[in-house]
Amino acid sequence: MINVVLYNPEIPQNTGNIMRTCVAANVKLHLIEPLGFSLDEKSVRRSGASYVIKTNYVTYKSWEDFTNKNKGSFYFSTRYGSHTPSEFDFSVSTEEIYLIFGAESSGIPKEILKPHLDNCIRLPMTKDVRSLNLSNVVAIMVYEVLRQQNYNDLYFDEPEELKGKDYILS
Repeated sequence: MINVVLYNPEIPQNTGNIMRTCVAANVKLHLIEPLGFSLDEKSVRRSGASYVIKTNYVTYKSWEDFTNKNKGSFYFSTRYGSHTPSEFDFSVSTEEIYLIFGAESSGIPKEILKPHLDNCIRLPMTKDVRSLNLSNVVAIMVYEVLRQQNYNDLYFDEPEELKGKDYILS
């Protein structure tokens, strides 16, 4: 299973977008406090649309609380990473995969990253940009893992209960 971990997220709109991505990709979301906002529906409604209530998520009081309750392969998204996502083989993982992302303003603390340098990932970009938007990075990373796993059990066509794959032909 793929898991997204947000360490001290600060912006409710980003977390709402990430919740929507998690629902679309059948991914569990882990939120490590403190959060920079309330998780009530009003705070994340606009970006998460009506998907907030469908999100499989859990909150933790601290990094230690999270690591005590979760085991598997941890991958850290950081601008200080020295590996690209394509350097990792997510296709045959038998362990839980945890994609970990830091606070929008400060990222993941060095104390957490240092023991995991081999699993620190950076998305390549120009020198003109310090970082990408958090919700965009989460979507890129989740879909890279899904791509390598042939998208697991996700729909390749528009489900019939929505408009159906032949909608555009009608």
